[in-house]
Amino acid sequence: MSFGFASLTETFTVDVQRAEGRPLDVPLLSPFTIASSRLEGVGNVAVRVELRNGSVGWGEAPVLPSVTAEDQETALAKAAEACGVLVRSPPRTLKGALGVVGEVMPGHDFASVRAGVEMAVIDAVANSIQIPLWKLFGGVSNCITTDITIPIVSPSEAAELASKYCKKGFSTLKLKVGKNLNTDIDVFKAIQLAHPDCSFILDANEGYTATEAIEVLDKLHEMGITPVLFEQPVHRDDWEGLSRVSHVAQSKYGISVAADESCRNLLDAHKIIAGRLAHVINIKLAKSGVLGALEIIDVARKAGVELMIGGMVETRLAMGFAGHMAAGLGCFKFVDLDTPILLADDPVIGVMKLLVLSTNSQMLEAMVASFTGTMLPKATIVDTSNWASYGLYWVVLLLNRVVAALTLASYSKIIVEVLIFLTAIYACVIYL
Repeated sequence: MSFGFASLTETFTVDVQRAEGRPLDVPLLSPFTIASSRLEGVGNVAVRVELRNGSVGWGEAPVLPSVTAEDQETALAKAAEACGVLVRSPPRTLKGALGVVGEVMPGHDFASVRAGVEMAVIDAVANSIQIPLWKLFGGVSNCITTDITIPIVSPSEAAELASKYCKKGFSTLKLKVGKNLNTDIDVFKAIQLAHPDCSFILDANEGYTATEAIEVLDKLHEMGITPVLFEQPVHRDDWEGLSRVSHVAQSKYGISVAADESCRNLLDAHKIIAGRLAHVINIKLAKSGVLGALEIIDVARKAGVELMIGGMVETRLAMGFAGHMAAGLGCFKFVDLDTPILLADDPVIGVMKLLVLSTNSQMLEAMVASFTGTMLPKATIVDTSNWASYGLYWVVLLLNRVVAALTLASYSKIIVEVLIFLTAIYACVIYL
């Protein structure tokens, strides 16, 4: 870790005054289906850490069935345990504080919660010294370009989404596949017609056998389609299958294969690199924690293995932190940090700004995320016990609904949502 963060872990003294985990429940615009699970909404955990100097940091622990080991109730309990230990601990270096968190939640079982607490501590430290996280992690850039995900849906729905994202400026689509090979092929055909110029990533989420994965590549080749990446084609423990698909994909079609679920820790990374089992490693903070992710990144870069950064289904808390890291390090060939775009409401204020790509479009663009401050400058997860804060929450929530209506280009819905939004502002002015 030869960047500013490493030296800060040895020199900054962390003294935690308060820390807590809170439920973070957010609905999705539509169900999010992948080969291994289906989500109707986000049920994550937000972590707040306040240092004795008054600086506050936020983190997020995603909860995704079949991927993370913990459910929300367990995640809240482990977050409370780790937060309690931090508050009771004497002042110590940032490295020591993060070490305490790792002792409370070692290994993969609670990596998601560990990541959330680590994010909050690091964010609080960054806010203390007023250095943006992207600078702390190397300062290569303060912006990134992300793909956009199309979950497992019908061919007609996939074509509609592809057309919408094409109009919004997205050049790379990530397609969730792996539940039904024949349906997946039909989806490819529909998307090819709707967005013929797009690049796309296949993500099977462990759904195929090696034979099925190779068959998909063969059929795509017949259609004249070459994915830029094939992510986790087989079960995470099918190392032989992963190696076979990687070899065929690269030697026959020039397609790279990424290990996602197969790379949950540093040992997995070493195995993948030594055996040349995949060409790309997908970094997700919830799989290995922040420190674990940095270790994997370091090993992969030294070995010349390409990197991807992604996430579970998370708000701008976790995605913002990952985005800062990706922008600051500047070493990720593939960026998949789009899940805040899929949320119906967003209780998070700040973190990252979504920029408009062209002046002739009035749509909210989410292809480019720009990071201009520390992770949460003047931002908060709204405390609904406070009336003023609660009023602000509803104004922001309704504004997000207007944005969602704009995204869907439904003019009648836009008018309704704008009226509701203006009514909410009037109510806040009168009553607050």
